[in-house]
Amino acid sequence: MKYLHTMVRITDVDASLDFYCNKLGMIETRRHESEAGRFTLIFLAAPDDLQQAEAERAPLLELTYNWDPETYDEGRNFGHLAYEVDNIYETCRSLMDAGVTINRPPREGRMAFIRSPDNISFELLQKGDALPLAEPWTSMENVGHW
Repeated sequence: MKYLHTMVRITDVDASLDFYCNKLGMIETRRHESEAGRFTLIFLAAPDDLQQAEAERAPLLELTYNWDPETYDEGRNFGHLAYEVDNIYETCRSLMDAGVTINRPPREGRMAFIRSPDNISFELLQKGDALPLAEPWTSMENVGHW
């Protein structure tokens, strides 16, 4: 058994690709459109997983866009997606500068939570040991929920 992908439903392709690719840095590896099924599947890989994703088609994030409008809940019962980052502070600063809300700041230099445009919760974890405590993160309050 091997991990293949996680699927999340999206409501706006452009807003989602802006978030996942432009802000989080993920890379689109392939796309499938089904006229008969009236949906689009967009597969994304994290930069550090790209080589494995291209060779084995895993691990990937599958964005599913249904052409007929639907309303989805926040997806909180889904749980969250987790990605390891090289520098949690730099990643969070870059995301904030791009307009992304940091719902749970990396106060301890290790973990943060954000949400996609469709309210999918993302856990960002520092690669290796936690970074030394630093402002503004240490005193930053939670925003909303994750």
